[in-house]
Amino acid sequence: MPERCRVILCGFDPMLVRGYVKTGFRAIWWYLPKELYEEYNVQPGDKICGKLLAVYNYNGEKTHEPNLDVEWPTAQETGYAVVVPGSAIVKFQLTEFHFIEFEIQKIKKLKGYKEEKLSHADEAMSQEDIEAMEAIEEIRKVPVYEEIEVYPGEMKQRKWWPDDKMKLEFHLDFVPP
Repeated sequence: MPERCRVILCGFDPMLVRGYVKTGFRAIWWYLPKELYEEYNVQPGDKICGKLLAVYNYNGEKTHEPNLDVEWPTAQETGYAVVVPGSAIVKFQLTEFHFIEFEIQKIKKLKGYKEEKLSHADEAMSQEDIEAMEAIEEIRKVPVYEEIEVYPGEMKQRKWWPDDKMKLEFHLDFVPP
């Protein structure tokens, strides 16, 4: 069974987020419940799998209820921070002044990498071209993960932002890329 949490998003000024979304740089993130982070020894490169249940704005109003299965990476610096991908930032118009409800179901622990040979051959290519392409060997490193269920057989809810603290006095609006 999963762990549910409602957290405030952290990040940069929306004008910076606008540029970071275009470049793929980390723009918005949130923090795992400390107990889960410590018990599962979440590391940089691990992935957090679960459902994005709801998005709230700076007034505490629910703006989206996507119930969307997602797989979000942890930050390169620490496994404690979960990075929100640019596609989700744009789709839900997220800023550091938003809250999300998230159900953490699995953690994909990075175990290492395996090498995979890439083929550039195409069915429309001649045999001569295929042989020439095989001479140019390209090897790519592919991450290998171990999936771990979060708290099997039980439901936890330890990190929950209170309703009365979801109204922020100051906010900046989303700036589209």
